[in-house]
Amino acid sequence: MSRAFDLIVIGAGPAGGAAALAAARHGLSVGLIDEAAAAGGQIYRAPAPGMVMLSGKRDDDANAGDELRAALAASRVQAFYSHRVWTVARGFQVDAAGEDGHHSFCAPRVIAANGGHERLVPFPGWTLPGVIGLAAATILMKSQGMMPGGRVVVAGCGPLLMAVAAKIVSGGGDLVAVVDLAGPSDWISALPGLVRRCGLLRRGLGWILAIGKARVPIYFRHGVRAAEGSDRVARVVIGPVDRAGAPVVGSEKVFDVDMLVIGHGLVASSEVPRLLRAGMTYDRLLGGWVPDVDPCGRTSVEGLFAIGDGAGIRGAEPAAIAGAIAGLAAARDAGRIEAGAFDTSMTVFGRKRRSYHAFASAIGGLMALRPAQVAAIAPDTVVCRCEDVTRASIDAAARDGAADVNQLKHFTRCGMGPCQGRMCGDVAAELLARARSVPRQSVGYWTGRPPLRPLPLQDLVGTFSYSDIPIPSPAPL
Repeated sequence: MSRAFDLIVIGAGPAGGAAALAAARHGLSVGLIDEAAAAGGQIYRAPAPGMVMLSGKRDDDANAGDELRAALAASRVQAFYSHRVWTVARGFQVDAAGEDGHHSFCAPRVIAANGGHERLVPFPGWTLPGVIGLAAATILMKSQGMMPGGRVVVAGCGPLLMAVAAKIVSGGGDLVAVVDLAGPSDWISALPGLVRRCGLLRRGLGWILAIGKARVPIYFRHGVRAAEGSDRVARVVIGPVDRAGAPVVGSEKVFDVDMLVIGHGLVASSEVPRLLRAGMTYDRLLGGWVPDVDPCGRTSVEGLFAIGDGAGIRGAEPAAIAGAIAGLAAARDAGRIEAGAFDTSMTVFGRKRRSYHAFASAIGGLMALRPAQVAAIAPDTVVCRCEDVTRASIDAAARDGAADVNQLKHFTRCGMGPCQGRMCGDVAAELLARARSVPRQSVGYWTGRPPLRPLPLQDLVGTFSYSDIPIPSPAPL
């Protein structure tokens, strides 16, 4: 079945939800598609039916998510939840797999609001059961009402590190330690940008105070050296690092744990612009390869917009502003808004967006991939866990002539597994560039190909019997 709209929005997080609402308010028919069961994205993720908040009280993210879902439900936006977009063709045709099979959506304009996914720089033992990402921990707690079990170490960098740790504390979890790649001086250096958004700064300070009140030690300027165990993680070894993230000589500490929660920042999910061959630029502070966009989010492909963290990691509030701007721009392109009214709205939203620039840059610096940390990966450490590709294999491919990441894929199968390079891509490219002694952007990025997400064949075909297959009449003899 094919449905036609004036605009299709892919992703129902803060950016996509705001874009859909803004366009619908100006008369566009909007189809909003998301693979989750409800709007909200990662940060405003809705609890699963019947689940309750771990702390027994609602936080700002829960309230913002409820407001977004209520606004969408009351709007003219047609939402298609539990639908996984697997390809997009120019023109545009968006194909998705839902609970009842395959669906096609058509529109002259598409807004890609796919958010970001977390990065994890490999270390020995990172593939052991019991080692999960910071984002995975937030899904457990926000959606399923589950606490990471037993004794937990939380490690990595950026604000999500402290957010997850504070949530474990508030939920009554057994948090053993927090391990931060950044040092106090890094946070102090970021302070001028952070104070530009006092509300968000206060929220972050509240996380640190909650951790301190629970007497959980925070090991600044430390990283995880290894996760150890036979059939699952049982111990975590940490040690000091320098400002660039490289291990340095110093005393190591070992913690007996049941779970390690770790993450090293976010990567922009730019699969749709890459699939449609939009112009891209590498920006370490924005989460890697991001689409080239104008102030309204328009890419180099006519009719295609890219917004939110999928166009550069900046956070939920800037993403929502970018979504509202893109929704208005789509309505303007469709002739539903006069130039004067559009320019007035752009002035207001532009001022709001600029107020977040310094804050987003400061956070981006704390979450950016640290090349020295990548350089310290041991040769026998698995980098691509889907295909068991080690650092040594990547270095060997570079010596054998792999000049970019797509050739690296051909040489090693790195990036060919179910995650399609989402987990390993950023680090693998960094390793390849280092091995070839070339700038990071010169090794490129994975070529976008369908399916954008792995999906079972059953999700495409739905339920049918052979009697449902149309059989043409035989040709006359």
